Order: sequence, then structure tokens, then C-alpha cells
Amino acid sequence: MSTDSTNTLGRAVPQTVGWISSDVDECWEPTPAASTAPQTDGASMDVDIACVGFGPAMGGFLTTLTQAWTESRTDPVFESKVMPGMPLQILCYERADDLAAGVSGVVTRARGIRATLPNLKAEEIPMAAEVKHERVLYLLDPTGASRRSRPLRITDFLLRLGRGLWLKDDAFQLPWTPGFLRKENGLVLSIGQFNQWVASQLMANGLVQIWPGTPVKGPLFANRTVVGVRLADQGVDKKGVPADGYMPGMDVHARLTVVGDGPVGAVGGAIDERLGMPEDHARRDWALGMKFVIELPPDESNPDSLDKESLARDGVIAPNRIETSPLQPGTVWHTFGYPEPEIFGFLYVHPDRLVSVGIFVPSWMGDPARTCYRYLQHFIQHPALWRYLKNGRLRSWGAKSLEESGRRGEPFLTGNGYARIGEGSGSTNMLTGSGVDEAWTTGTQLAEAVIELLHNGKPFTHQNLTNSYVARRRDSWVESAARDAEDARNGFHGGIVRGLIGMALAGLTGGKLHLKPRLLPTHKQIRHAHAAIESIERKKAAELVLEDGRPFHDALLSARGWPEIPFDGRLLVTQQDALLMGGKVQAMPGFADHVTFRDLRLCAACDEKTCIAMCSGQAITLGAGNLPVFEREKCVHCGGCLWNCAKSADGAHNNLEFKAGVGGLHSAEN
Repeated sequence: MSTDSTNTLGRAVPQTVGWISSDVDECWEPTPAASTAPQTDGASMDVDIACVGFGPAMGGFLTTLTQAWTESRTDPVFESKVMPGMPLQILCYERADDLAAGVSGVVTRARGIRATLPNLKAEEIPMAAEVKHERVLYLLDPTGASRRSRPLRITDFLLRLGRGLWLKDDAFQLPWTPGFLRKENGLVLSIGQFNQWVASQLMANGLVQIWPGTPVKGPLFANRTVVGVRLADQGVDKKGVPADGYMPGMDVHARLTVVGDGPVGAVGGAIDERLGMPEDHARRDWALGMKFVIELPPDESNPDSLDKESLARDGVIAPNRIETSPLQPGTVWHTFGYPEPEIFGFLYVHPDRLVSVGIFVPSWMGDPARTCYRYLQHFIQHPALWRYLKNGRLRSWGAKSLEESGRRGEPFLTGNGYARIGEGSGSTNMLTGSGVDEAWTTGTQLAEAVIELLHNGKPFTHQNLTNSYVARRRDSWVESAARDAEDARNGFHGGIVRGLIGMALAGLTGGKLHLKPRLLPTHKQIRHAHAAIESIERKKAAELVLEDGRPFHDALLSARGWPEIPFDGRLLVTQQDALLMGGKVQAMPGFADHVTFRDLRLCAACDEKTCIAMCSGQAITLGAGNLPVFEREKCVHCGGCLWNCAKSADGAHNNLEFKAGVGGLHSAEN
């Protein structure tokens, strides 16, 4: 028995009795779910739990759920409603073709990870190491090309007076690492390797199915209830028009949809569009993180390629002959000040002479010519880093967008039939510079809530999920730390010096003292290039483009006085060559383009073209008529273009859409 309701497209859709928008405790039945999405001829299936995206948050969720099932396999609460007699039917859909497609080297306190996996040893995970040494470096500009304010120039001048005393290699080491940044007893990880390791544990258990290479087009709604997801259509052209081999996306109906598709995910974005955001919450702080994985020669991490500590313990050499290299596994450097004052950087040392080194280019860096790859090449050539990296070899690279609004960017965490976890749920802490452990913990909290509701025989309604999942999250260290960090980044929209002062105030007082926010939508954070000196720079850059065909924004940095990159074919390579090193960038045919432009007239009138400058894979280039052109085969799915668009037709949305798509950058070392 069903009743009809009208969706936003004016179509009448059935509403199944088992699916309700209220919070009444009603048992779910495995009947076809109603959806406000246009009906297709595609297949459909029923599952108990549909998961979107496989990252640290989903890893925490599925691991905790699997542990509970393993301990009580015969418990009837874990019996499937859609397939009686069988365990819960749990499917996880991941856009990337490989579960090791994570693109971040990270350092984490691993508080939540170790709570779930108390017997975890770093050596069990490839490229993992326990944190041993940390320091914070302020990097001066050795090239003279960085755009620095007067206060910073004065600071640099005073620091250079102490060259050889407190200044070495144009770097000043802070006398201590602030407590809110410290990661002692934590882990240095490769997210690609960590995801792959977690997935192997899950798949070996047998409860969870993980399907890589399966992008989810969006959620299925029945009024305001999420009743599952729809997979992306296959066999279509780049515009989504059916072609040879057309196969409409399958509708997957679920009792619960777990959304962990990150800050630029299609499902999370669609839910926000449909249900809105909490009052005064918005995602206005972003950064593009890009990093290299570099293999060091043996003499950079251990001159003799020997474990000297072991030799000393065995009496082969004297203890006083041990010379500790600054780049031992577990070494962590945090940097700021270069290549531009607004850019933060990092260096993490893994085992086997591997180093992750990278930068974060933030949205509040208003320069429309901001770019990442060229800046990263200048960063690794800073004397403080180059002395260790110069003889290394580029193994792989990666890039991703980070949603830096933290708790201020938190969406509605639950609704009827769905829950949000991970970075897309606002869990990242930008005071501590940490997100992986927080994301993992939100996943474990949701799993504990799901187990509680299963035991109590309650459905996954908004109220029940709020009372179980959200209550756990609000009562946890994730929430208390998020509140301390909520206003830590307020000052950066007024300049780097103001931002550092505000961050120090919030960090040293536990968030009690902070600067007032002055937050603008991302398209308004990009300033327009009208100054006379910028006009001269842009003219000079245009000449360089015509001369050797380089990308315009790369040429603009050269016109500003940045030295040319001395390509060596080993570590310093072109951006296009980097796409072929240490992994693969690919996109399977038969799927629609996931990056589209809403109004090409706005694109034609745009002088900034920041979407091109910040495209990590040079997938967006300048075409005829001053229009951007997107090549799906080069896209690494970093999501940077989404918040690097300087135009908006309605004041609320940027002039660019980032949808569900396949492919991207794949390298297990990332």
C-alpha cells in the first residue's frame, strides 16, 4: 500500500509506508524505496547499509562494525532485513579505481585509531612510522620573489642579523613546538597504504563488500528521507547523453546510507543542496594540499646504510659513534613563510628512505594567480630542505582539497535514513592540523550508534541517529577539540601576521581568546587583478606563453621574478611528466564529465582564471574564446577547481560544478 506525493520536479512518486519522514519508531521493510530522482530503466537492489566513499572515516566505521559482528556472529541483531538468514548486507562504493588512491602523507596522534586497534604496530603498515622528532621552521625567502608585507620584511631583516647563530639555511627554528601542533606518540602514514591495509583487513573478514571504480551519482530521496543512492550512468558521452553500451545507474535502496565521500563528494553536496546547512554554518575556508613522495639516496638518511643503533647495542661500534641524521623515520617538520607567506608546508619521513614533502595553498590567499605545482617545486628547493632532498628521486605525487572550516562548516550530521562522517562532516581540526584521526573516530562513533540501534530494534531515523551518533560525537574529544579550534583561523582573512596572532591566541588559550571572523564566500576571496604592476606582469607572462607554450600561470610566476625551475628529469620534472611518475592518471571511458561550467558567458568575462591556475593535473586549460576546457583524462579529482572559481551567477554558488566521476590519480605511496 502506498500513497503519492509530488517531488521538486513536479512528478508524482510513490512513498513506501516503511519509509517515513517522521521520527516515529517504524520497522523498515525491504520494499522498493521511493525516490524524487527521475525514474530510470536501470536495475535496483536492496541492502541494509549503503556506504559512499572509502577513506579513514569509512575505515573506522566498517572496522568497528566488523569487530562487533565477529565477536557475535550468531547474534540475531546482525541478521539482514533484506536477505533473511544472512548477515547484514553492507556495500561500500568508492569512486577511485583503486582503494590505495589516497593522496596524502599525514602525521596523526592516532588517538582514535589506536582505540579501535589497540594492538596496532607501525611496522605492520607500509610506509608507517612512529613520530620521533618534531620541529617548526619559519622559512625566509632566499629568492627575493615572495610577496611579503612590511612587518614580515622587517622580521626577516632582523633574523638575518643572526645568520649562523639562530638562522641556518634561511630558516629559523622555533625554540619549541606549540602543544596544539605536537603529535608525539603518533604516526606518520601514507593514506594510500593505510586505506589499502584497512581494506584488506575488512575484505578478509567477509562482512563488508567494497566496490572501487563505482562512482555514486547522488542520493535517493523520498521527501526529506534518504532511502539509498543511485550509481552513475555508464555508456554515455562526455555530456551524459546515452551512447553505445548505455547502462543507467543502479538504484541501491538502503535502510541506512553512510556518507563519507569527503568535502567535494557528490552525495554530500546533493544532501546539502536539498536540506540546507545549519544556521551560520558554511564552507568558506579551503586549501589545496599537494605533495611529493621522494626517495632519498642511502647517504642522506644513513651514510653507511647500516642500523647504527643496533650495531651499538650489539657492541660492534661504540655508542658515542652513533650519528643521528635529522631525516630518520618519524621525523616531522612543520613550516610556514615560504614560498609565499600564506603557504604552510610539511616534511614527513617514512621508513625505507621515503619522504613526503608538500604545501597547502589556502583559499584566503587572494592572489588570482595562486598555483600549487610550481610553488611546490620552489618549496623543496629552499636551502633548509634542498640540502637533504637535492639528490633524491620523485617517486609519486598527489593533491587534494581540504575543507578547513572545521566545525563552522559542519552540515546536518544526520537525517532520516542517513548519517555523515569524516572530513565532509566538518571533523577536520585546523588548529592542530589534523583530520585523519578525527575522521576515523567519527566513523567509529557512528558504528557504535548503529550497533546500539540494532540491539534496541530502532530504525535509522533522524531522532534516533541524533540521540545515538550525534550524542556520542558531542561528548567526545573530537567535539571539544573542534570547539577549541572553531575560531583559530579567523585572522588569516586579514593577512598572515594577523592570522598567526589569532591562531596563537586560540591555541594557547584553548579557544577562549580569538579574533573576530571576517569570512567571505570563496569566489569573493579571489581579488581582481587591476593594479598597474600586475598588468605589466600579465603582459610579460603572455609573451612567455607565446615563446615556449608554457601554462599562463606558470609564466606569470616567472614574470614576477621567480627563478626558472632547473628540470633534471629525476626530481624536478614538468607537471605533465609528474602525472606519469609513481602511479597513473586515468579515466575509464563511458562516463560523463564531472567538471562542468554553469554559464560560459561568465567564464569568457573572467580575467582571473584561477580554476586553471589551481588545477592540479592541468585538466582545465584555456581554449578558444577565453573559455576553459576540461579534459577528464587528466583530472586527479583534487576538487580544487570547485572553490577556485572567481565568478558566481547567483552569489551563492560558484560558476563551476564538480559531480560524481571515475578515474583520477592512483598511487599506493600517496
